[in-house]
Amino acid sequence: MSKPSVAEVRAGGQPEGIKERVNEEHWAGRLYMRAISPYASTFFVRLGVPPNPITYLMVVCGVLAGIVVAFGGLWSALLAALLIQVYLLLDCSDGEVARFTGRTSVTGVYLDRIGHYFAEVALLVGVGIRAQGEFTAGGWVVAGLAAALGAALIKAETDNVVVARAKAGLSDHVPAAALNPRSAGLSLARRIASALRFHRIIQAVELSLLVVVAAVVDAVRGDLAATQVLMAACVAVAALQTVLHLVSILASSRLR
Repeated sequence: MSKPSVAEVRAGGQPEGIKERVNEEHWAGRLYMRAISPYASTFFVRLGVPPNPITYLMVVCGVLAGIVVAFGGLWSALLAALLIQVYLLLDCSDGEVARFTGRTSVTGVYLDRIGHYFAEVALLVGVGIRAQGEFTAGGWVVAGLAAALGAALIKAETDNVVVARAKAGLSDHVPAAALNPRSAGLSLARRIASALRFHRIIQAVELSLLVVVAAVVDAVRGDLAATQVLMAACVAVAALQTVLHLVSILASSRLR
């Protein structure tokens, strides 16, 4: 089918339940991006673009956002936030194109997940350079690197659940009930942490929007205090979430 309609691509690329996927679907996808992405996906399908090049473009946008934000100033923050929105759009479209054209692959899944690593690491490092105020080594640059390491470790902790289960001969599907810690106290703590959503501060979409807010405050104040406070918060959340997430996994039934 060379000229599918948007409705046809949406039907084939967004199967029932896709917006309800646990730990897979971003709130922005459910809120607005899944309504927009079929238009981009239809464009790619009509051009005959395979899914993987779309994923590569997604990675480029994510990394470029980190580079742009490092230059400082309000306009760079706005451009980085726009690039992250394009990154999210492409993140939705690559899977939709793959499902609609029947070109899903293990390589595509791998590239998609690696792309998330690159984008979040790049953005956090970029914010660290931005907080430093210049392209030179310093404490805020180190903070950005530390937060980026934490973000990568958190993703690695999640992804290695599937790796460990596969190596043990278990199914890669983890039931929703297995996500909760077996301890009642830890289960309550997990629900509270999940409700507070503090971990989202180091995720690309949320962080890019917070950088814009900090840039506005910095422009009004004439300094970098807001960006530096944001960077300090990112380091704290990354460190805390790295530990809490590991404990949550080990205390649950995900590895059983």
